[in-house]
Amino acid sequence: ARGWLARASPLGGELLGATRTATKMAGGTTKNGRDSNPKFLGTKLFGGQACLAGNIIVRQRGTKIHPGVHVGMGRDHTLFALNAGYVHFSVDSHKKRKYVNVFPTRDNPFVQKRDARKQLLAAKMR
Repeated sequence: ARGWLARASPLGGELLGATRTATKMAGGTTKNGRDSNPKFLGTKLFGGQACLAGNIIVRQRGTKIHPGVHVGMGRDHTLFALNAGYVHFSVDSHKKRKYVNVFPTRDNPFVQKRDARKQLLAAKMR
């Protein structure tokens, strides 16, 4: 039977004893085989979507996107809504920063003010 070998006894004669033998080929070692758990980062609410106070808008590492109007930032840089409203993303080209805002209406009030100012200036020029 497998694993049984005859051995010489130190007292003389033969002994039958069990010796363990390999039943599978030896496998090598590996340096791979590890992975970290997923962190589920990214944008959770996109521009124009409705949100409630406390809803997570962006989960990120570092401040890739900065908090704007009615948006708070957690200690892990998660951006969340402070008030209910609609999500709006904007870019400040001078500071080279992206911002996320939450406005009470679907339209951005800052863009409306800027457009109204342009129309007023255009009317004065005529």
